[in-house]
Amino acid sequence: MDVQGKIVVVTGGASGIGKALVERFHREGAAGLIVADMNGPGAEAVAKSVGGISLQADVTKEADVQNIVRTAEQKFGRIDLFCSNAGISRHDPDIDNPGSPPNEHWDLAWGVNVMAHVYAARHALPGMIARKSGWFLNTVSAAGLLSQIGSAVYSTTKHAAIGFGEHLAIATKENGIGVSLLCPQAVDTPMLGGAAGSQNVDGVLAPSDVADAVVKGLAAESFLILPHEQVTTYMQRKTGDYDRWIRGMVRLRRGVIDGAKGAR
Repeated sequence: MDVQGKIVVVTGGASGIGKALVERFHREGAAGLIVADMNGPGAEAVAKSVGGISLQADVTKEADVQNIVRTAEQKFGRIDLFCSNAGISRHDPDIDNPGSPPNEHWDLAWGVNVMAHVYAARHALPGMIARKSGWFLNTVSAAGLLSQIGSAVYSTTKHAAIGFGEHLAIATKENGIGVSLLCPQAVDTPMLGGAAGSQNVDGVLAPSDVADAVVKGLAAESFLILPHEQVTTYMQRKTGDYDRWIRGMVRLRRGVIDGAKGAR
């Protein structure tokens, strides 16, 4: 997947990874860029800087995602790459009880971290299938492959996003459509908020570093794009001996909790 000359949609494009993707795709020679975000002025500023189009959109609302697709197809005739990048995180109110997050947190995270990908596929796929061409880049997280200490909501919805991405890749391959899942650990974005935690153990990447990894991953047509290369090893350990991996995560959890207490 070469971005040059392509029509690209990026949700969550006003800041963080999304903004870095827009800027990098522009440098790669994308022919058209649609920047969508709940932060309308932020999306407009990013789009203006690259000569793109901005849309204010809430990706938990199917009508908003449908409008993103419709606008891109009306303006440019097609979508070559749909980057479903928006995401949200919520911490467990009681770190000892993964069931403690309120239903509102579960509902919101399910909408942003899972259903937004579903809506993108539902509405962008018909045009891609008709052309036998297209690509989805879904920003997920290493938490979807491993776990996230202190956030059952984030871990669970990101695991679900991995499951949907796998199914999307299997179901669309024969129609000439590709799928990549972006799964970083800690990235210096507003979502991280400077917080210490298990996701930080291998260092915090700049959004531009993640964008570099995306361009390389798309060029290689990789299903998993892992800006933190250590994640591959962790996945192998998890699948190789699940019980040992759980024990290791228990130790990591204790270290995170003790570290947080010591920082107070």
